[in-house]
Amino acid sequence: MDHHDTSARDRLWARLTGAAAAHGGPLSTPAMVVDLDAFDANAADLVRRAAGTPIRVASKSVRVPALLRRALATDGFAGVLAYTLREALWLEEHDVSDDVVLAYPTVDRGALQRLVESPSAAAHVTLMVDDVAHLDVVDAVRSSRAVPVRVALDVDAALRIAPRDRQISTIGPRRSPLHRVDDVVRLARAVLDRPGFHLVGVMTYEGQVAGVPDDVPGQRLRSSVVRRIKHASVDQLAVRRAEVAAALRPLVDLELWNAGGTGSLESTVADPVVTEATAGSGLLGPTLFDHYRAFDPRPAAFFGLPVVRRPGSGVVTVHGGGLVASGPANRDRLPTPWAPAGLALTGLEGAGEVQTPLTGAAADRLRIGDLVWFRHAKSGEPFEHTDRVHLLAGDRFVDEVSTYRGEGLVG
Repeated sequence: MDHHDTSARDRLWARLTGAAAAHGGPLSTPAMVVDLDAFDANAADLVRRAAGTPIRVASKSVRVPALLRRALATDGFAGVLAYTLREALWLEEHDVSDDVVLAYPTVDRGALQRLVESPSAAAHVTLMVDDVAHLDVVDAVRSSRAVPVRVALDVDAALRIAPRDRQISTIGPRRSPLHRVDDVVRLARAVLDRPGFHLVGVMTYEGQVAGVPDDVPGQRLRSSVVRRIKHASVDQLAVRRAEVAAALRPLVDLELWNAGGTGSLESTVADPVVTEATAGSGLLGPTLFDHYRAFDPRPAAFFGLPVVRRPGSGVVTVHGGGLVASGPANRDRLPTPWAPAGLALTGLEGAGEVQTPLTGAAADRLRIGDLVWFRHAKSGEPFEHTDRVHLLAGDRFVDEVSTYRGEGLVG
């Protein structure tokens, strides 16, 4: 959508205001809403961009079981990329998915003990490792190796730059110590040689391609540099993935090679080594994904805060608002007042824990008690602040469903 289309944002405000008025009782705030029309359109666009490669849903960017099920029911999606082992076990136990890959290594001994004591969970959940120490933690919690544990290797996918006579530097997520082919082969052999483990896959997450906007208004030079970095990363990764795949091929027949994210689907699925891509943020369209050249998701997730004060002309104050995204403490991590259009945070107070002042032309037509709807900078994170999410279809709330927090999946 056109992110400067104020009429579309005002129509959204009318839809949300009407749905809230028709609701059976007052909405508790922050009122979390997902627009199913936008969610489904985004899911279809992700499938189109993946061009036949299966998409594994990144649960960290969703955190609502009903929405995970909805995505997985869409042709083109298969499996979940989870972010904690306790979550992965819950998803398997509650039949959300029978194919869950853990995106990060874990040292949660309690959850690992549950995994090794459940043949069903061990058959459906894949751990991520990048160090022999991760295998040691698993062995420390089990008395028997009768139940094999599935593991995948997290291989570094950052752009590696080696200027003459200088130390190699990297651009991208600082994730895995598996930089060189020899590093990967050494760990693969360690997994294969240790009883009770089954090496099934590899992950190469190119965050410097998937998670960085490259067409930001007012940042033409920076955006150009970002695009050059992305092109260089894609080219380098194609070579590195092929080298790793060739080195592993004589040792093991892998089930999966996971890569990418919402922002890199096209280049990720073009790599013949990759068997599946990951996406999650593209389903909900947070503000950090507004400015990419390759795609334009529809905003689908909103939270509403009530107007509690009218301090003066052109100013209103809403209750709460301090839902700031993780990552570097920059202004782009702040929530964005979205509907109605014509409101902005103030530079002095920003988004407050208890109250947030908003300025702009729209303020004078808001009354005490009206809801202002915000977009979060990152996908999934706002749902850590609530137990329930309202699902909007057309101009009505058609369901109210639990978040991870509502299911007890916190921390």
